[in-house]
Amino acid sequence: MDWKSIKFDWNHARAFFVTAEEGSLSAAARALQTTQSTLSRQVSALEQEIGVTLFERIGRGLVITPSGLELIEYVKEMSEAANKFSLAASGRSNQVEGSVCISATEAFAVFLLPPLLKKLREQEPGISIELIASDASSDLRRREADIAIRHYQPNHSDLIARKLQNGKAFLYASPDYLHSIGHPKTCSELEKADFIGFANNDPYVKGMSEIGLSLNSKNFPYTTANHMAHWALVKEGAGIGVMFEYIGEREPKVCKVSDQIAPFIAETWVVTHRELRTNLRIRLVYDFLMEELTNIFKHT
Repeated sequence: MDWKSIKFDWNHARAFFVTAEEGSLSAAARALQTTQSTLSRQVSALEQEIGVTLFERIGRGLVITPSGLELIEYVKEMSEAANKFSLAASGRSNQVEGSVCISATEAFAVFLLPPLLKKLREQEPGISIELIASDASSDLRRREADIAIRHYQPNHSDLIARKLQNGKAFLYASPDYLHSIGHPKTCSELEKADFIGFANNDPYVKGMSEIGLSLNSKNFPYTTANHMAHWALVKEGAGIGVMFEYIGEREPKVCKVSDQIAPFIAETWVVTHRELRTNLRIRLVYDFLMEELTNIFKHT
């Protein structure tokens, strides 16, 4: 049978479903507020449309056939979907429920997102959030996350990405550490200072070079793969580290190393997969993050 060619009237399918649920044409007719003869014609019409016998007529009663039993579950799902559609269309279904997985860098996940996610939960109590805090990128195409906040533009056409205003990151240190090295102001004065490095330090050193700081391995007595450990060492006075301005300016244990040193410029993208177009839950969280993060970045 060529199932692609089958077409049927939903009213006929509903008549079949209610008749099977109620157990008789008379009970189904009362449930649907129609006549028994109308309902019988609709069931017969569905049988002709799909070419399957749904009921055996025994005397004045009906007994559902094995084929009918097989199909009833599909029609039940259609009925439930139609009911949800009707509720949503009439505005009576305002609750959005389910889980959304968000991936973000450690700094964003620890310092930036918690108050935003708390606010989201207050607005949408039916949504639960899984937060992945990692500087490694989650693969959205494999659904390792639903939404990712990244510092580079994705290059896959099947991802949807919107760019936020560029963020600024500065060098920070504890006041005690800066006092111990004579409060340097210029890049040349900083070239003998201790810096907190990263496990993959080459991009960091390259970024330093671009703003005029020439550093080598002797400048990095500490390295770590974890930005939170990096930041903890900075707060403890172990050396100089880097952090986004929005986060650094809210930490009382540190201060900017110097206003004469240019900031690092960081792109920030909010990325998701194509399910954004059809999944209301993901769309709601994505739009919420875009609005909240845009407001934050405007004031930094």
